[in-house]
Amino acid sequence: MFDYIIVGAGQAGLAMAYQLKQANATFIMLDSANEIGESWLQRWDSLKLFTPTEFNHLPGMPFPAIKGHYPDKYDVANYFKAYVTLFDLPVKLATKVLKVAKSLHTFTVECAQESYQCKQIIIASGPFHTPFIPACHQAISPEIKQIHSRDYRNPQQLIAGDTLVVGAGDSGFQILQEIACDDESRQVFFSGGTNALTIPQEFLGKTLWWWFKLLGVLSVNKYTWLGKQIQQKMQPVIGIDIKALLAKKNITAVGHTLDANDDTLRCQHATLNSIKNIIWSTGFRADFTWIDGIELDQQGYPVNFRGVSSTKGMYFIGLPWMYTRGSATLGGVYKDAEYLIATMRKDAIHISSQATEQQALTI
Repeated sequence: MFDYIIVGAGQAGLAMAYQLKQANATFIMLDSANEIGESWLQRWDSLKLFTPTEFNHLPGMPFPAIKGHYPDKYDVANYFKAYVTLFDLPVKLATKVLKVAKSLHTFTVECAQESYQCKQIIIASGPFHTPFIPACHQAISPEIKQIHSRDYRNPQQLIAGDTLVVGAGDSGFQILQEIACDDESRQVFFSGGTNALTIPQEFLGKTLWWWFKLLGVLSVNKYTWLGKQIQQKMQPVIGIDIKALLAKKNITAVGHTLDANDDTLRCQHATLNSIKNIIWSTGFRADFTWIDGIELDQQGYPVNFRGVSSTKGMYFIGLPWMYTRGSATLGGVYKDAEYLIATMRKDAIHISSQATEQQALTI
């Protein structure tokens, strides 16, 4: 039996593993991927972080790049691999967790090939689980190529002809820009809101994240008045001039997608029947149904306070706004890991005491 099991070996899992390693704990990390950093390598080829090097450090090992560099997906994946090697972190790959259940003071983690037991468990599986695509996609002709942003890599995947990009978040606008600029003879239609707030990646010679740090935006917690206000605001689009992008000759904004039938798509401001490709940049839905007995909020995320759940001995890390804006970021997750290791040590003493009392009563 392990003292701890970490489910997930991404940035949150690695930050937590570092803390457990420093505490000489007995633990293992379980991840369904075939290699460290796989989730990053599977994203689109031109992806780069919004945060420069100096805001991407995991605990104990600086990100290996010059200050001001915006890492790409390969940089991040290689950093994770080097991190695991440097600290000799115990990771078992190609191990998908199917179920987590608790009995008395022990957690059982069921995987496809075998099961594991531990006293305490940390869920670091990330916030993005199931790609969301509107139901109308099922009524679209099979001759139209449909791709969710999770599976988009580059414009070479597309069929020649008109393309529709759906989704007004960072990924939607980034993919829209790439496709429209890759081939300006291709007509590209954009479906989604056009009034998203745009924030430049750099301002007055300083990066956006430098300003965030100076103003304390990254350290404001979700329970304060300011934290609640920030959460309620629409997520801004970083580094893209939306107005200028939508003004390009080969881009047409058509409003939200309303319905579809075969090769006809009905949008707010147009009916389209020439589309050959659709890229659904419509986000993800959380899925924690594989964990027995946990309470979920309205967004489908586990109810917790700073990662501590109502299930004794179960913890979460890496969730959006788990405590601050930085909770789900590469350079901010370490703060939650530091808080959790202190809490877990206290809980471990309590759990051990309870187990001893139970054993004494049994005898």
